[in-house]
Amino acid sequence: MAVRPVVVWPDDRLRQPSVAIGAIDASVRALYQDLVDSMYAENGLGIAALQLGDNRRMFIVEPRLAGRDETELPVAFINPEVIESSDEQQDSEEGCLSFPEIYIKVKRPLRTKVRAMGIDGVVFEIEGEGLLARCLLHELDHLSGKLLVDFVGPLKRTMIKKKLTKLKGAEAEDAEA
Repeated sequence: MAVRPVVVWPDDRLRQPSVAIGAIDASVRALYQDLVDSMYAENGLGIAALQLGDNRRMFIVEPRLAGRDETELPVAFINPEVIESSDEQQDSEEGCLSFPEIYIKVKRPLRTKVRAMGIDGVVFEIEGEGLLARCLLHELDHLSGKLLVDFVGPLKRTMIKKKLTKLKGAEAEDAEA
């Protein structure tokens, strides 16, 4: 399919509500392939459909992170939901493809369990600990419009906005040259 540009904050598309996917059809399979191509092009561990400007309730995770063989395709999470999370928390820096060069310390549950439908239409559950739990919860946040800047105060949010606006302006100048 295609590598699509990742939507960068403060673009409002990152805040739109995601809509459930009713059936796995050609358009959902095309979105999956675009997510795969775009995630690998950006060297990411996961990516949500909203990050490509598509408000369908779907994200993918890199296969090794999800406990699969590296030769397998990324794992699709369609209409995902958290079914349990640990009380034990971990505090760690997170990056995001929609916040290039920005890292924010976020406290999240150490373990989580998610139920979703795969690209094959089969419902599955996955338990994640550490980085996988963090990635699953981060991508789930995207589906509800919650972003990394929601974990910081107003001053830091303003600084991040200025940095990303400046970065976007520099990229536009490079494209024109």
